[in-house]
Amino acid sequence: MRQAVVTGASKGLGKAFAHLLASQGYDLLLVARSEKILTQEVEEIKQKYGTKASALSLDLSNQNSVSSIISWCQQQQFNPSVLINNAGYACWGYFDKISLEQHQQMMQVNMSTLVNLTHGLLPLLRKNERAFILNVASTTAFQAVPTMSLYAASKSFVRSFSRGLRYELRNSNVSVTCLSPGPIATNFIEQAGMQVMQETAKKFEMSAEDVAKSGLR
Repeated sequence: MRQAVVTGASKGLGKAFAHLLASQGYDLLLVARSEKILTQEVEEIKQKYGTKASALSLDLSNQNSVSSIISWCQQQQFNPSVLINNAGYACWGYFDKISLEQHQQMMQVNMSTLVNLTHGLLPLLRKNERAFILNVASTTAFQAVPTMSLYAASKSFVRSFSRGLRYELRNSNVSVTCLSPGPIATNFIEQAGMQVMQETAKKFEMSAEDVAKSGLR
């Protein structure tokens, strides 16, 4: 049985991952904060692809969210062979002008939740003949970015962690991939309050579907 967990699955890149996996016959556990949108997506996937899909509406900036995901998998006997750590977002602006609480919530989602979920689901991933972890970073992982200093640092963490984990698991059944896209045609810029960058980003952006295809390949 092919099963996958996707975080940040209600919109954009996460939604594209979910639909591509469903089209390949995967049963899905989709995790995101937007309960209404997530529920609609689950129904759409079931009708369109005929696969099973379930939704967990969780705020991944909450430290207890990962234990809820792991408990759900154990209770439902859901042993994923694919984990896509897609959830993440940016705070844009000068570091000292953004509240520490906002910074901490972003770091929780971008780094701690990713690490905790990977650690918690690895035992289930190992039960499969072949398994895959895909961590979504960013091109900002390769350089410092003023006005996105902490976001870029968090994505650099994801890239470094992914590379190290890939090497640790190189002789196992679990493969690790780090995807580092540039601008994508999603609501990322609006969510980060970066509308001033919208026109520039449009010159370089890719569709979420194309980025998802590259990542899964």
